[in-house]
Amino acid sequence: MLFDFMDSVTDLKSKEIKRATLNELVDYVSTNRGVLVESAYPEITNMICTNIFRTLPPSENPDFDPEEDEPTLEASWPHIQLVYEFLLRFLENPDFQPSIAKRYVDQRFVLQLLELFDSEDPRERDFLKTILHRIYGKFLGLRAFIRKQINNIFLRFIYETDHFNGVAELLEILGSIINGFALPLKAEHKQFLMKVLIPMHTAKGLALFHAQLAYCVVQFLEKDPTLTEPVIRGLLKFWPKTCSQKEVMFLGEIEEILDVIEPTQFKKIEEPLFKQISRCVANPHFQVAERALYFWNNEYILSLIEENIDNILPIMFGSLYRISKEHWNPTIVALVYNVLKTLMEMNSTLFDELTASYKADRQREKKKEQEREELWKQLDELRLSNTALVQNNSHGLQNAQNNNNNNNNSNSNPHNNQDMSTADDITRDDEDADVTVVTTESTPCAK
Repeated sequence: MLFDFMDSVTDLKSKEIKRATLNELVDYVSTNRGVLVESAYPEITNMICTNIFRTLPPSENPDFDPEEDEPTLEASWPHIQLVYEFLLRFLENPDFQPSIAKRYVDQRFVLQLLELFDSEDPRERDFLKTILHRIYGKFLGLRAFIRKQINNIFLRFIYETDHFNGVAELLEILGSIINGFALPLKAEHKQFLMKVLIPMHTAKGLALFHAQLAYCVVQFLEKDPTLTEPVIRGLLKFWPKTCSQKEVMFLGEIEEILDVIEPTQFKKIEEPLFKQISRCVANPHFQVAERALYFWNNEYILSLIEENIDNILPIMFGSLYRISKEHWNPTIVALVYNVLKTLMEMNSTLFDELTASYKADRQREKKKEQEREELWKQLDELRLSNTALVQNNSHGLQNAQNNNNNNNNSNSNPHNNQDMSTADDITRDDEDADVTVVTTESTPCAK
């Protein structure tokens, strides 16, 4: 019987009867021997498939953030939990026979089980994790198929969907699987490490499963130390540039790797690794710098540094010395002083040489800076003088242009000038005529 558990009002009596029956089945399988006869296997698997395999509903919150938002819990969980409990007791029963069950617990069954790992309900994913681990242990013929399907889920997660709720649980299962790998490791296992697990560090929601992911990586390195160099170079390739939280997680994982690294492998990666650690120490975000400086609290890492101090100290010295003078956080400055003291005790001669070299470089830089400032000052003065010269030239050109305009105006009106001169002549002729008349009139009287 199937019921709609989204409706909490209808069929209450029938739901209670089914719950009591499932409880009875769980107790019966757990406490009795000889109850798993061959004829019961198809009925049991059919009941399990009917009750737990379903299409998961779309998330009620499309922008669901597992770190901040509450997950959507399965409404029918009180019922489904009993079915999962029964399946687990069925698999763990001493009378369980994988040779019979493999006809029913097949690849299709495993595929449907893996799809349920995307459930938002963490209680369901926890049960699924335990059940899948039991299936992997009891059905040898399904092991390669399970690994392949988990591989496919992770590849879709990395390159397509960027979302899958059960990544942490699947990685936890893989941690146990990797721990049981036989040596030497197969090529497919190494490929899974480099092509799937390392690129998973680029995921946006890394914080949700980083602990399980780092555990898987370290398990591989404990199995095969020669993988250390490609793994660390892969982590350096995907090192976060703008997310301080992820950078702190990467540093934590690097420390876990260095805890199990062999000295011969350490020599191969010391230069690129400590260049990155040097950048982290100089990071203005104090948590990143602090996490990087904590490496010097690890005794094994300290012994590796001491063995290779001639190569590591020149890489780290510049950042440490500068940060000791410039960092804004007093805690970081105190940690840097302790690290510098430790490095000085390891090789005081090299430390003194690097100190003198650093100070000489700083003096050269200051001299170059002063020369640069003087050059800019001269360029500014030259620019001002050129500006003044251009302004004077522009004024001279403007005056010359005005004079030319006036001359052009004068030359362009010859008729007006001629008329004016003619008028002056006529006026002068009139005056002469008057004078002549007056003289003529006064002549007889004079006579």
